[in-house]
Amino acid sequence: MNITELVSARSIAAQYTEAASNAIPYLGEGLFPARKKLGLDLKWIKGHKGLPVSLAPSNFDAKAKLRARAGLKTEHTQMAFFRESMLVKEADEQEVMRLIDSDDPYAAEVASHIYDDANTLIEGAMVVPERMRMQLLAPENGSPAIYIESDGVTYQYNYDGNGSYAAKNFMSLSGTGAWTDFANSDPLTDVSAAMDAVEEETGSKPAYMLVSKKTAGYLRQNAKIKAAILAQNVTANVVVTDARVSEVFQNTLGIAIVVYNKKYKDEAGNAQQFYPDDFATLIPEGPLGSTWYGTTPEERVLLGNDAADVAIVNTGVAVTMHVNVNPANTETIVSEIVLPSYERMAETYVIKVA
Repeated sequence: MNITELVSARSIAAQYTEAASNAIPYLGEGLFPARKKLGLDLKWIKGHKGLPVSLAPSNFDAKAKLRARAGLKTEHTQMAFFRESMLVKEADEQEVMRLIDSDDPYAAEVASHIYDDANTLIEGAMVVPERMRMQLLAPENGSPAIYIESDGVTYQYNYDGNGSYAAKNFMSLSGTGAWTDFANSDPLTDVSAAMDAVEEETGSKPAYMLVSKKTAGYLRQNAKIKAAILAQNVTANVVVTDARVSEVFQNTLGIAIVVYNKKYKDEAGNAQQFYPDDFATLIPEGPLGSTWYGTTPEERVLLGNDAADVAIVNTGVAVTMHVNVNPANTETIVSEIVLPSYERMAETYVIKVA
């Protein structure tokens, strides 16, 4: 008897889904919902919604003037591929024999070890698209882009090829204007100007402002925001909290603050935030695009094949289990082909606050 007779890829997928149901969700999953397509190629239409343009005047009996589809552009690229595996080694395989006897006190420990290997890889697969989505929402130089490099493989995608987003939808603050200057900076005015820029260009008004926990701390310490909080409260002594800061932004500008501080470990094992400090991103209601998953080689070739056991998690993450002959061990492989599309990019705005 071997592990694949006791634990299948489907049971691993079901176990992960059940365990993950109680976890805090990735913010990007709501902003870029998962979708599936065949193959590697990704093509989407990025439209410039803009304000409505009045019809052109015309004479009677004259041929109608043809209107161009302004701002309509097709984006086409190849999605990124990620794959890793973990082994239950020969010595560990011997422990599987304990599972034959249901009364063995070590049975649960052996089974959980197998699940932990698979869950480690699946969680790693979930990190990849969230990194991509947050890189798009907080571009360092103002142009939304994705850059991931590991083990000699580099994936780089530029979503602002002509620099128009950096020119119209990005603000970089410095000096007394930086939000780290608590006495002189004016975040409410900065956010108001950014909201007006988006609304004037697209007709869409941002509904949320995404910040990290550290950036939210800048707002609590800001003198002008404190003054605005005091002006809205009759009590002389008011404790400035995140809730009160959010209330001021909501009442003054009609925008809600979302603090996102979820972390992950990069390829070097260092803890990183998905959404970085010193940024504020204004976004509209509803999805901004989609997280597209392609068909991995494991899903395309091995799903339904007796050579391996394959199951799909989270729309497009393939979990594969198979037995190697020499050495005799069990390998769990997790793979994905993934890339987000960003159709509503023009309806967002990024402020580099310090």
